[in-house]
Amino acid sequence: MIADLKKNTEAKMRKSVDAFKTDLAKVRTGRAHTGLLDHVTIDYYGAQTPLQQVAKVTLIDARTIGVAPFEKKMVPAVEKAIRDSDLGLNPVAGGETIRVPMPPLTEERRKELTKVVHKEAETARVAVRNVRRDSIHALKEAMKKGDISENDERRALDEMQKMTDRHVAEIDKLLAQKESELMAV
Repeated sequence: MIADLKKNTEAKMRKSVDAFKTDLAKVRTGRAHTGLLDHVTIDYYGAQTPLQQVAKVTLIDARTIGVAPFEKKMVPAVEKAIRDSDLGLNPVAGGETIRVPMPPLTEERRKELTKVVHKEAETARVAVRNVRRDSIHALKEAMKKGDISENDERRALDEMQKMTDRHVAEIDKLLAQKESELMAV
């Protein structure tokens, strides 16, 4: 029972850290990368569809992303979706392709993005702590029912805390890396 609980707790904490990594990838640092547009969706015949399913996304150069919709009539819809996304990008349509230049980051924007990254990190830490809380609750219930001994519970609680500390430290490390990336000129 305890082994299953530890395994589930570890998996859930790992998912929280992975979700944080995904959120960090969305925060741009001034260099273009195709993953930046991963969460953009387009109204494709009445259904919200991911950009990758309606267009080919490529890198033109270090500061420009190229988007080539599979259907020519989708160019205005794709351009509008990218412009309306929360990325602060200004796409330029040119025939059948759309160029998405990455504007250089100002000092003010860098600080703003750092605050966003800190907020994401705190959300990830809270998620890890919530997983720990749920696991501790399950351990206490098991002890009340008599499924596990008090010593087993105490050992498992210590391991849960170590797991939590390890994952929070990983989140802090990722945060520090992203912060230095953002502040590098």
